[in-house]
Amino acid sequence: MPTTMEQTSPWLKGRTFGSWREEFNRRGYLIFEKVLSADRVMAIRAALAPFLEQDLTGRNDFEGLKTNRVYALMAKSPLFADLAIHPLALAFAEAELGNSCLLSALLAINLHPGETVQPWHFDDSGIRAPRPRPALGISAFWAIDDTTELNGSTEVIPGSHLWGEETVEGAVKPADFANRNEPNADSGSRPDAVKLVMPSGSLAITKGTLWHRGGANRSDRPRLIITPQYCAGWVRQLENMCLAVPAELAGKLPERARELIGYSIHPPFMGFVDGVHPKRLLRSQLM
Repeated sequence: MPTTMEQTSPWLKGRTFGSWREEFNRRGYLIFEKVLSADRVMAIRAALAPFLEQDLTGRNDFEGLKTNRVYALMAKSPLFADLAIHPLALAFAEAELGNSCLLSALLAINLHPGETVQPWHFDDSGIRAPRPRPALGISAFWAIDDTTELNGSTEVIPGSHLWGEETVEGAVKPADFANRNEPNADSGSRPDAVKLVMPSGSLAITKGTLWHRGGANRSDRPRLIITPQYCAGWVRQLENMCLAVPAELAGKLPERARELIGYSIHPPFMGFVDGVHPKRLLRSQLM
């Protein structure tokens, strides 16, 4: 069976995977346009619809007071598991983090009109290791809607994954997780920021050390993306996948998806259960 990296060739535009990695290492992000077919996007949108209809909005300024976030997607439809193990995203995660990498989170983010910019942040900031350092996480952004200059496309600072700074102007702070008031102004606007503009079905990938933020939605329609986030095999996941995905659901997932949520071992033996590999325990529970 081809390796994950070998399966990426349909989307590499005639370039080698190594050349894309060199660009990734230099810029800290990549965009691949129209990876998913229109039919696939439509099916994903339909699978998400019942959860978006609940219209649960963010609890603070960081999550977005005019944003729907749907968490634990691995337990909600096999379509979302397929996104998490898509070879294009997964190949970059494995190359950066190793084959023992884990799925740290899998969520949908739906920005409504009037949503304001997020504070600047980098996704593996929970790992309290000084910068500059190698990324210990990789984030993928699947555009379900077109992401445009106006509707809140993710903004990145190219090359910032190499910076030693632990903060930037307009960076996230503890109060942002408690604040339920919209900010009065954009204190983090900067000329070197780039918006990840891409058509529906496209994929953007960022390093966990890249400074980025969700943009403001100044359009008259929502903007929907799905973001699988990966971490090194020894790092604690953002979502508690063992609780988010019950064993009876985990047993129905593709094997690689099960490994990503924790039914795997980081060498030599991180992740064992009662002295055995977790997939053996899962098999015994489902018999």
